[in-house]
Amino acid sequence: MPPTPQAGAAHGVAHPGELALDADQFHEPRRRDCPWCGSRRLRTLLRTRDLLQHKPGVFVLDQCQDCAHAFQNPRLTAEGLAYYHRDFPHETLPLRILRTRAGRGRHLALARAMLTYPEPESWLDVGTGYGRFPATAREVHPYTAFDGTDPSARVERARELGRIEEAYRGRLPDLVERLRARYDVVSMLHHLEHSPDPREELRAALAVLRPGGHLLVEVTDPDCEFGTLLGKWWLSYGQPRHLHLVPLSNLLGELEALGCAVVCVDRCSPHVPYDLTGAVSLRLAGRCAPALAVPFALDHALAPLLRRTRFSNSYRVIVRR
Repeated sequence: MPPTPQAGAAHGVAHPGELALDADQFHEPRRRDCPWCGSRRLRTLLRTRDLLQHKPGVFVLDQCQDCAHAFQNPRLTAEGLAYYHRDFPHETLPLRILRTRAGRGRHLALARAMLTYPEPESWLDVGTGYGRFPATAREVHPYTAFDGTDPSARVERARELGRIEEAYRGRLPDLVERLRARYDVVSMLHHLEHSPDPREELRAALAVLRPGGHLLVEVTDPDCEFGTLLGKWWLSYGQPRHLHLVPLSNLLGELEALGCAVVCVDRCSPHVPYDLTGAVSLRLAGRCAPALAVPFALDHALAPLLRRTRFSNSYRVIVRR
């Protein structure tokens, strides 16, 4: 069955007086070049409002016509990100749909993807939130010590719940000296999209890996044809929270330039069947759950076919340091 909203869940969570806010104060100056390759050949891919929380502001995704990197432009400042992240856990229907990619079954599949490699003694989950992935992954890797990082207090709650052993609050690049060469596996699951600098995150992840350790990355695929088909109603565009959407070729090129050996590329199994359901939910502002029955059925019926085409909405890469 499709997700249903909790009784009384609000879809507009702006605080009193914020609808009159000049949201432009939360943006950095607009870039005229691509943050990935430096090209000045940019095109506007998307212009939208906050369709998830209905807070004020207009957000633009630009795309480089040379390397295809997509990025928020102008980008939110740290204060802007904090403002738009603040109410994100509210139980609106689109957010419940978005969280299906963090379900128990998907987490088990991710953990099992590492069974091909030596059993890790230590594993760091970057952007772990409440530690739901480590809690599930421990069932597959019972002898592994799981730690987590997150910029919010959620990581400390994850430790209190026993889902991770060590909690590190903050951004991974700021924790490198403390964690250098400590881990056998580092996972970044739909984390790079939220990073102000994905390259900095990748370098930090490799720095905290031991020689021979593995980095597991899963991200939204900006080449997904659902983006073209659905436009601003494609849930994975994730504005204003997604700052970068990195094409697979760009990520592979960067990891190889950093000296990594690519051991797995998967554009099939990471696909999450929620594109049509998410679009309808956004369009209806999450207020008509019965209308989701048809798109929900289509998403799941078509998933075995779509995940083998350019309609797959995510990809996974595993590399060895």
